[in-house]
Amino acid sequence: MEQIGSVFGFLGGYILPYILILSLLVFIHEMGHYLAGRWSGIRILAFSVGFGPELVGFTDKHGTRWKISAVPLGGYVRFFGDADAASRPDGTMAEELTEEERAQTLNGAKLWKRAVTVAAGPLANFLLAIVIFAGMFATMGKPVSDPVVADIKPGSAAETAGIARGDILVALDGRAIETFDDVVRYITMRPEIPVEVTVRRNGEEIDFPLVPQRAETSDRFGNKMEVGQIGIITDQQAGNFRIVELSPVEAVWEGVRQTGHIITGTFDYIGNMIAGRMNADQLGGPVRVVQASGQMATLGVIALLNLAAVLSVSLGLLNLFPVPVLDGGHLVLYAIEAVRGRPMGQGAQEIAFRIGMAMILSLMVFATWNDISRLIG
Repeated sequence: MEQIGSVFGFLGGYILPYILILSLLVFIHEMGHYLAGRWSGIRILAFSVGFGPELVGFTDKHGTRWKISAVPLGGYVRFFGDADAASRPDGTMAEELTEEERAQTLNGAKLWKRAVTVAAGPLANFLLAIVIFAGMFATMGKPVSDPVVADIKPGSAAETAGIARGDILVALDGRAIETFDDVVRYITMRPEIPVEVTVRRNGEEIDFPLVPQRAETSDRFGNKMEVGQIGIITDQQAGNFRIVELSPVEAVWEGVRQTGHIITGTFDYIGNMIAGRMNADQLGGPVRVVQASGQMATLGVIALLNLAAVLSVSLGLLNLFPVPVLDGGHLVLYAIEAVRGRPMGQGAQEIAFRIGMAMILSLMVFATWNDISRLIG
């Protein structure tokens, strides 16, 4: 009985939150494609949340099959004239279509309509993140603390550089900062990268060049990550911790800013990983998402919504990578077509899609290996 209870606990505590979050993100992403495609006059054969065998579904009056499929690892919109769920053109079918029918396919639509239809998926994910963040800011306000140094860790980069208690941080590499979170966000992604810290001391601004030290930190669940640290500490008195109430317009703007922070942070991490300043073990796959979903679920709805927003941005960014099969790959092919004045040949597109599929499968294998390695220590 105890083992049965553990199984149900795992399903309810980890698998269910994962399925709910991923299904929401996939639905929003594919709805972006669907709405843009319908607006562009493209026929849509299927809208699926999940891959594989259909579990339940229905066909609407437009002939679109709406369904939930067995494998909850994504989803797709299949357009009229597609050879598969990756929107690879069906060359054999295209030869048998009339001009009117061809205009209703994704590949036969005008170039700008195809680009809008493809880009609408990632855009929908970004908009979902903005809406979630804006809703949280509007209802709960924005936590704020001033970038004032309350203490400094002995032997840290800040102490070596000469930063002192009571200093007010005003800029990092010339970029103005407003809160202590701005400092943490910027420094975290720059381990062992020179940074110029500007502080205000006794009314005078002073620049301190320093190099953030690489450090390993853990969250409350024991998940470890490598970050940059300079050793400055704030507290309630110095930082004046407070909650700032925001108007609906301000909340939306903060939602946009928060989404932008996630995007820039992602590119910072990728750049650091390529340069060898950060390990690639932070890349996670489905197992990592399942684990994170269960962990956030224990903290409540707000934490789970925050995770959904972060993953929504990540899903949008991933799909914009210039890899054939992904939305970004399609946009690259459309850009080539715009420059050449005609699309790439069917054979070249076929090779590109196969290379793209191999790249995606390799990334999934690598991310899953990271997940398993993290679990077994």
